[in-house]
Amino acid sequence: MNLPIYGYGNQVLKKQSQHVEKGFSDLNILIADMWQTMADACGCGLAASQIGRPIQLFVVDSALLYCNMNQSETDEFFEAGDRGIREVFINAQIISQSDRKWEDIEGCLSVPYLSGKVSRPWSINVRYQNEQFELVEKEFSGMTARVILHEYDHTQGVLYINRLKPGFKMLLETRLKLLLKGKVYTPYKMKF
Repeated sequence: MNLPIYGYGNQVLKKQSQHVEKGFSDLNILIADMWQTMADACGCGLAASQIGRPIQLFVVDSALLYCNMNQSETDEFFEAGDRGIREVFINAQIISQSDRKWEDIEGCLSVPYLSGKVSRPWSINVRYQNEQFELVEKEFSGMTARVILHEYDHTQGVLYINRLKPGFKMLLETRLKLLLKGKVYTPYKMKF
């Protein structure tokens, strides 16, 4: 089912998400709805809080990004042999991150039509549970790490715009005020 995406200013996006217990009611349906909602909105990641469910759950599809890049872009944003992922992350924890940082432009389905440069670690080590609640610990890098960190931030009640340089965020203020009022058209359903 295609669900509405909660927009900038909605209180659910500011909440720290709750731990997901094994046996969570209709989790597989919720995950399937998240994949559908993300695909219909042409996204590469979606956190449960973005559909009004403040739980520690997000989906990431950096393989889609990889497929839509040319060779020079994949060389820049992905490690050799990495073709992205399509994974579910439950109760994710960032265990470690590299000292190496890089800036790139980020956007968000909850903050449509705006974007800005965000500095993130090049690589991270993440501990999480998959759909079967099996414990997984993996290292991710480049664009995949960026998408994971962006979605992880949602579980912490943080939007990428909170990570923008103050001067740049000031430039977006007028447009953010319009979003607060729900004055935006998107090809996907939104709730403000």
